[in-house]
Amino acid sequence: MTSFPLSRRLVSEALGTGLLVATVVGSGIMADRLTSDAALALLANTLPTGAILAVLIIVLGPISGAHFNPVVSLVFAIRRELTAMSALGYVVAQILGGIAGTILAHAMFELPLLQASTTIRSGGAQWLAEVTATFGLVFVILSGLRFRADAVSWLVGLYITAAYWFTASTSFANPAVAIARSLTNTFAGIRPVDLPGFIVAEILGALLALTLANWLLIDAHNPQTLAETETVP
Repeated sequence: MTSFPLSRRLVSEALGTGLLVATVVGSGIMADRLTSDAALALLANTLPTGAILAVLIIVLGPISGAHFNPVVSLVFAIRRELTAMSALGYVVAQILGGIAGTILAHAMFELPLLQASTTIRSGGAQWLAEVTATFGLVFVILSGLRFRADAVSWLVGLYITAAYWFTASTSFANPAVAIARSLTNTFAGIRPVDLPGFIVAEILGALLALTLANWLLIDAHNPQTLAETETVP
């Protein structure tokens, strides 16, 4: 893969995260305006989010790796596939891009550009849901890259589509997106005061996924590597 300059990679991360958040917030606003059925509104919020993730990963992945998520960048920095300075740049770009995405969504729907959300998302069940959602996301990325790198875009999009529905938190799984969603008092919002619990849970979920992946996805084609932990038949 061609190595793009850091400046272009940062723009890619900001652009991708911005469009992701604009989709999450915008589809939530549209759904809320078109139906009073909460389940239907959530479905209308879910499908565009999964779809845009697949699109963004395909078109921006070759430039920056399409992280769009600080914990994903953290994992790749720990794996030494991204330098610490680049990872820091990615995180800043993702957060700024996410906030820009919220502003864009508000502008398109003629709402105040920045709002403080009043939607309560707190408590042990919500935090466990975020640990679970982020664990699954990071594990899907790592295992997808290990076995089906060509399918990662669809794997991530489908996973998030599913996780919207099986997690109590509707699967934020992304600190930059959580920060951006704290600035919208709409269907997709989260109170700013609830952010720390979500972010800690997301980091924990990512680190757990990395720990398991480092063991479970050990190189099966290298008998010497396997011999360190188990007997090769």
